[in-house]
Amino acid sequence: MALKGNCLIAQSGGPTAVINNSISGLVKEAGRYSQITTVYGALFGIKGVLDEHLIDLGQESRHTIEGLRYTPGAALGSCRYKLKTDDYEKLLDIFKKQNIRYFFYVGGNDSMDTANKISNMAAESGYEMRVVGVPKTVDNDLPLTDHSPGYGSAAKYIATVVKETGLDLQGIVASSDIAILEVMGRNAGWLTAAAALAKQSANEAPHLIYLPEVPFNKEQFVNDVIKVYDKLGYCYVVASEGLVDKDGNYLASEKATDAFGHAKLGNGLANTLKDLITEKVNVKVRCNILGTSQRSAMHHASKTDAAEAYRVGMEAVKLAVRGLSGVMMAMERDDYPNYRSRVGYVDLALVANVEKKMPLNMINEEKNYVTYEFVRYAQPLIEGEVAVPMHKGVPAYVTLEGYKRMHTLSRRKPAS
Repeated sequence: MALKGNCLIAQSGGPTAVINNSISGLVKEAGRYSQITTVYGALFGIKGVLDEHLIDLGQESRHTIEGLRYTPGAALGSCRYKLKTDDYEKLLDIFKKQNIRYFFYVGGNDSMDTANKISNMAAESGYEMRVVGVPKTVDNDLPLTDHSPGYGSAAKYIATVVKETGLDLQGIVASSDIAILEVMGRNAGWLTAAAALAKQSANEAPHLIYLPEVPFNKEQFVNDVIKVYDKLGYCYVVASEGLVDKDGNYLASEKATDAFGHAKLGNGLANTLKDLITEKVNVKVRCNILGTSQRSAMHHASKTDAAEAYRVGMEAVKLAVRGLSGVMMAMERDDYPNYRSRVGYVDLALVANVEKKMPLNMINEEKNYVTYEFVRYAQPLIEGEVAVPMHKGVPAYVTLEGYKRMHTLSRRKPAS
């Protein structure tokens, strides 16, 4: 007999421009099955589950659920919360109380670890519940999937920013001779590397790209910049926030760590590189730091990425209804003769807390740019545009009604 009960959907970690496509796909597909009686959403991730801040997504209008397909940010709210030992018993009690038999967690590396632990907890307790991880990350560092939904849109945005600011730098004499763009990426350089997609001729920006997969050499960096500057009269540098030295130490980080023990990377990398340059040469250096705009630019999202994010949500429900659990959805590709993607799945235990870095064959020998192998890999992922409705000149995004009613309560923190 089919497993009958309620479904719970939650999001975690940094949002992407297309993360809500997965929510839309999950809600729509779950509504097709009679054994899924109610589709709940947890506000602010696993923390919202613990606090029982749940909303009935079946009460949302079709317009709103469809509108999630062009709305950025985490529609259900997100969190960065690492489960404590005494949280598991409470979670199990809540799942039983709410008759949750299907649990879908949309997130990245740490979220997949959480999903894996919840899957194991349910199995060990003899509570029948299907747990499926739905991948999302702009960092593209989830293993065992060709790429992660969310990456293509962020990559498209980075390439566009470099294209536009590169022309700005090129076209103004004696304003800023050197520009440094700092890009998200703690330990993997996939997003930083996407800057290369802006380049259509040899002298166009970007001229230099530095990735965390290889040790950063300060002297070589300065020499690289001077070489480009002497040739062109200007230089555009793109660097990952997670650059490390030969000993594996971050060039720019705070002393604090997050809930999962990761070093917090401040906005200091670009300025660190700027100081290295100005110590050697008398030129003006401009630092561009994009921050969260890199992951929230739905106005320039990839249509390919949005469609794939929607599809992994739908396929996750189909998989769970078929009886699978303890798995993460994964993208598979076929490049011949043209790019096509399929949705498969992998064991959560093989994904949890594992990072996929860029292979060395995608980084040039000088360690200051990418190879054609990367361009061939990334180009199809940024294709197409998402049609975003506008109102009075700005995007007309949507908000879940249940979120509006409960978000103040679920976000409230005691005054310090």
